[in-house]
Parts: sequence; structure tokens; C-alpha cells
Amino acid sequence: MRWIIARLFGRLPIGWLQLTHSRTRFASALAGVAFANVLVFVQLGLMSSMATATLRPYSFFRADVMISAPDADSLTEGGNVARQWLLQALADPEVEAGIGLFLGNVTWHLPGKGLVLTTFGVDPAASGFLAPDIAAKAGVLSMRNAGLLDRLSRGLPRETAAAIRPQTPLSFEVSGDTVTLYDTFAGGGGFSGDGHMVVSDQTFLGLFPARSSAAPDHLLLRVVPGADPVVVAERLRDLVSDKSLRIRTYAAAGREDLVYQQTRRPTGIIFGFGVVIGILVGLVIVYQVLSTDVADHLGEYATFKAMGYPPRFFLGVVLEEALVLGIFGFLPGLGLGTALLALMAQATTLPLQMTATMALSVFVGTIVFSMLSGVLATRRLAAADPADLF
Repeated sequence: MRWIIARLFGRLPIGWLQLTHSRTRFASALAGVAFANVLVFVQLGLMSSMATATLRPYSFFRADVMISAPDADSLTEGGNVARQWLLQALADPEVEAGIGLFLGNVTWHLPGKGLVLTTFGVDPAASGFLAPDIAAKAGVLSMRNAGLLDRLSRGLPRETAAAIRPQTPLSFEVSGDTVTLYDTFAGGGGFSGDGHMVVSDQTFLGLFPARSSAAPDHLLLRVVPGADPVVVAERLRDLVSDKSLRIRTYAAAGREDLVYQQTRRPTGIIFGFGVVIGILVGLVIVYQVLSTDVADHLGEYATFKAMGYPPRFFLGVVLEEALVLGIFGFLPGLGLGTALLALMAQATTLPLQMTATMALSVFVGTIVFSMLSGVLATRRLAAADPADLF
């Protein structure tokens, strides 16, 4: 390492030698930087998992335009939409088809726990609106009280999910009704539920007798091949009588849902503050280490300064130390962060994982705040008079 730093800076690696002179202090400094990295990794992992969990239900369906209630900030929140607006939308020549989408939560009571399933009610005959994996199995939904289960639901025993097949269905009770699961699809738990279930719209209305077939939660539209969903959505805003409705492309609805979850929901705001706190912790730790090191070697720095060494020499030494702390503190932080995210993913079934983008972002951030700490730590030395340092 000394050789690499010497080649990089073109001089004796003074910063490296000063840091490694006290092995205990050096190890403590690296542990502090690693801790800050782990904190940032966990918060970034949670934010990333929120994005994945928020957008995952959108992948269950194939649509180009979505019509929602004015207060529908997310897929699972907001009021209902009158089905009559679907008839108006279908009058547009570039709207090929449309369906109503019903949403609600049901609880499957397993031994010792309850499984909260976000349940979607759709017309089983409109398989073109379903993702291929779900559409291939949607035929069973035409049967009464039949459903498809998210096999990655949090808290669902894997052997139980693996045994669900059309030949070996599984039934459970929901509010006095019996729901029979004939097959599964890949989803996963999120922050608002443990998993998902897809049923027919008629089965959904049976599970939620207070709901009306005339008022689904959203209206999904598909446009004719070659049509631009953005243009169609803009035209529908003028065509549909209720001007308060949120008429957006399906992709835009997902993006707005994600922004809402990250910037207006308490969970997303907390995760964002966690990242900021992790950065501040790392900044303070590195600054404290470098500031203490500068104070301990003021005599040596004074000698160099009296000999005529310019301020950039001292800044280079401190930045060398900052670079060493950033790199060597990042490596254990990366290892611990990866292991911790893997353990959390296994325990929660949330999509928590270390990504190359996340690792690169934290590495660059670590180097930047280490360098910034180094610049701040040299302020005292730059203002000092060599005669006053002896």
C-alpha cells in the first residue's frame, strides 16, 4: 500500500505512515467509517426495496392508460371510479379495450399468524390485461371463489405454496366465504401487505359485499397498436365528463405512486433521513480523526511550514489520509452491509439486496465526504503561524 500511495502522490506516503503509526486509532477510525457505510447501505436498501415493492403490483397487469379517483395517490389508496366513465373512454377511437380493477385486503388466518393479502379483482375473460404468468393461469378464475396466490407472500410456508396446483388446490376461509387457491404466481411482500392474490371481479364482490360492480378502484385501458398512450390520455381528459379524475398513462401512474411513497409517506421520509444521518455520521467521524491527527502532529507540520512547504503540501497529506480512511473503511462496510441486507431480506421477504449502483454510489460518497472532512481539518493548520507552533 505504501508503494501505491507513493506512486500516486509522487512522494513519501506521510499520511499513510501517520495513520498506521497507531494501529488502535487506525482500526477505530476504519470501524467508524464502516459503521457509517453500513447505516447508509441499510437505508438505501430499504428505499430501493420500497421502490420495488411499490412498482411490483403494476407489473401484474398490462395497460396503457389508467383512470383513478382524484385522491388516488397510490394504487391501493383513494376512492372509487364510476364504471360509466369507462364507457365514455371506450368511445375514443384509439382505445381498444378497458376493464375495472378492484382492490382490497383480505386476511388469511394461518396457525399463529394472519396473512394480509392485497387482493385484485379482474374480469377473467380479459386476460390481455394480465401479465403473461398470471394470464396463463387465469382460466381457473372463472370458477366461483377461485384465486391465484402470491407464492412469495411473507409468512407463507414455502412447502404450502409449492403444493398449490390445479390438481391439489388449497382452501381457506375469508369472512364466512371459502376461497380456493388453484395456482400461484411470483410477487412478494411489501410495506402495506404480506403478499397478493388475484380473483375474478365476481369473487371479489362476494368477498367485499359492501362494494359495487359499478364502482371499481381504477379503470385500465389499452390503446390500439401504434397509438401513443400519452396523447390518448390527454384526449380522454377532455372526453370524460368528470374533470376531477386522474387520467394518466399506466407508466406515469407507477412513477407518481413511487414519488408519493418516497416523499409524502412517513416510511419513505424516514428512510431518506436515515441516509442523510449516515452521511453526517461518516463526515463527523472522519473529520474528528483527521482533526486529531493534525493536532498531534502540529510540531512536524510547523517544521515543514517553516522550511517553506506550500499549503497544498499539507492539504495533500491530509487528503491522503482521508482517501485511505475512505477506501479501507468502505470495504468492511460493503461486506457487512451486503450480509445485513441479505439477512433482512430473508427475514422480511422484502426485495433487499446489494446492487452495483448502490455500492458505487456509497463508495463515491464515502470518498467525497472523506475529502471534505480532510479540507475542513486543515483549516487550523493553514491559519497557524509556524513561530506559534513550537
